[in-house]
Amino acid sequence: MQRPNRAGIGTRIAHPLLRGTVGLGLSTLTRVADHGRFRQLVRLGSLLDLPAAALAAPKGTRRRMVRFEKFRAEWLWQGDRDPRQRQDSVLLYFHGGGFICGGLNTHRRMVAKIAQASAMPAFSVDYRQLPQAHLTETLDDAVDSYRYLLEQGFRPERIIVSGDSAGGGLAFRLALATRERGLPMPGGISAIAPWADLDSTVRDAHPNRQLDAYIPAQALDVIARRGFATDGPLDPAWSPVNGDFTGLPPVLIQVGSTECLLPDSQILARRCAEAQVPTLLQIWDRAPHVHHAGSDLLSDARAAIDALGQFHQQVLTGRLSATALPDAS
Repeated sequence: MQRPNRAGIGTRIAHPLLRGTVGLGLSTLTRVADHGRFRQLVRLGSLLDLPAAALAAPKGTRRRMVRFEKFRAEWLWQGDRDPRQRQDSVLLYFHGGGFICGGLNTHRRMVAKIAQASAMPAFSVDYRQLPQAHLTETLDDAVDSYRYLLEQGFRPERIIVSGDSAGGGLAFRLALATRERGLPMPGGISAIAPWADLDSTVRDAHPNRQLDAYIPAQALDVIARRGFATDGPLDPAWSPVNGDFTGLPPVLIQVGSTECLLPDSQILARRCAEAQVPTLLQIWDRAPHVHHAGSDLLSDARAAIDALGQFHQQVLTGRLSATALPDAS
């Protein structure tokens, strides 16, 4: 486990500011959704990606849309050379949003910055979400996007699977699914505050349940119960923390010290360590959930993106330094 920073002034200001604004709003929406209005919450979430188109990618970023039968994705890269012709390396990215919101627009600027820091193109996937698709169908989209990259000529060891929040959990689930479906394993996994356990038991008992800057722990439970387990109990197989981690590639997990999803990251890191998977768990001091999105303002977020880029390059060059295995506590 690594604690790479002390929270900068911007992060220290952002935490209470988010808690008193976005956090209050999401808590109210969660309570409403848990009392018979879950579908309305999902519909509201699906509207967020359209206005986010105003968030411009960094200067010099090039884009190319790819349409699949049931979902879409886009290439993001710097320079003139099309990544499909280059076929050197690629960051396969899954956005967050609790499987009810988020998309290419909301995450384009952040994903492009991570790709730029990694000196590699990104393939950002707009997978199907609730209510159009169950988590099992979302995983099918992730697998199809990975197959697409293999068919384009990218070697599996040059593909790094990444994501934030729900997308971070999906990145792990995809890596596990490659073995289940007879596909080669990707070269690495990076996850930002992954939601990796649909069962809320551990999160409910953790002190961060009351400390998160803006994500209500109850919201994750409501999505899992009312969105995925509508006809019965949660299937443990849906949660990456319950998979067989044997043979996974090197892993980097980043999470804020006060996030309600810190337990998910700790469990993932411990499972990796038990399977002898090279793993680094970075716990960023008081960082709000996916603070990377605020890199225009937060120096801590820029440092976290740089750390992601360094890890990705270490994976690609085979120069991974001695890995700090996580504390099991």
